[in-house]
Amino acid sequence: MPPTTHARKAVVALVASVALLGTAAIPAVAAPHTASGAHAYDPARLGYQKAVAVRVLKGVFEQGDTAVVDRFVRPDYIQHNPFAPDGADTLKGLAGSVHAQFPDARYDVKRVISDGDLVLVHSNVVMTPGTRGSAVFDIFRFQGGRIAEHWDTGQNVPDSSVNGNDMFSTVSWPRTSQPGPGFLTEYNRKLVTAAFDQLIVRKDLSAVDRYWGSEYHQHNPTIADGVPGVKSGLGAYFKAFPQLAVSRKRVIAEGDLVAVHSHYVAVPGERGQAVVDLFRARGGKITEHWDVVQDVPGTSANDNTMF
Repeated sequence: MPPTTHARKAVVALVASVALLGTAAIPAVAAPHTASGAHAYDPARLGYQKAVAVRVLKGVFEQGDTAVVDRFVRPDYIQHNPFAPDGADTLKGLAGSVHAQFPDARYDVKRVISDGDLVLVHSNVVMTPGTRGSAVFDIFRFQGGRIAEHWDTGQNVPDSSVNGNDMFSTVSWPRTSQPGPGFLTEYNRKLVTAAFDQLIVRKDLSAVDRYWGSEYHQHNPTIADGVPGVKSGLGAYFKAFPQLAVSRKRVIAEGDLVAVHSHYVAVPGERGQAVVDLFRARGGKITEHWDVVQDVPGTSANDNTMF
């Protein structure tokens, strides 16, 4: 299916931003706000941030490039990945060690959205060719045009899926990985936040009837496709863990894509899981969902938690 006009414009803007990174000065731009407090839609700044995030990920993991860290990452970089200490120097060390051990590693970026000073990148990370790799969400916070902070969640891609969809493709129409028009961002942010809070936080299955579309595609490999799948899958989950507590940490939205980064604790006293849920909303209904779930480990190489 050919891309929409908006998708073509988004691709052109992103390519232009990547090209400019080689010569342009790093912009010290604060995220503009509207009177309501929401981030104003600034395609140039958002495109720049997306391009930087992708370039840093690919530079570090595919090329072992330490120069890209010097240019685009703040020295006081704050890390929330529990397996890495703070600081840009750690990221530079990772670039060298990963590239030496996995010279054919690929950070296959599937979709990127930016919202204010945050960028979310959804990727299939394959360290060894021929393996399925991992599904990963990276979240970056920008400050003064550089990456200042990072959160991520990752899980291994399983052998099979009960819904027949992989963890990365776009199934709902139009089949593009680009976010929809920016003027829809705030509407869809409110829609998905309300739906998430009613269904996941308050465990109210009637939210599915209110907010989910008749065409609904599921990419969580353990849940069946369609509205019946989400009802039965989450219904069983809520029944198995009646004391489930979900704390929503941040919402990142652009166009028709809305990501929710949360802390799920199924049993009181447990460390729980770091989860990113990514929703696609079309015509006032949720039509597609991707997610990544990672257990919160008992120890961390930094003092920042995963949230």
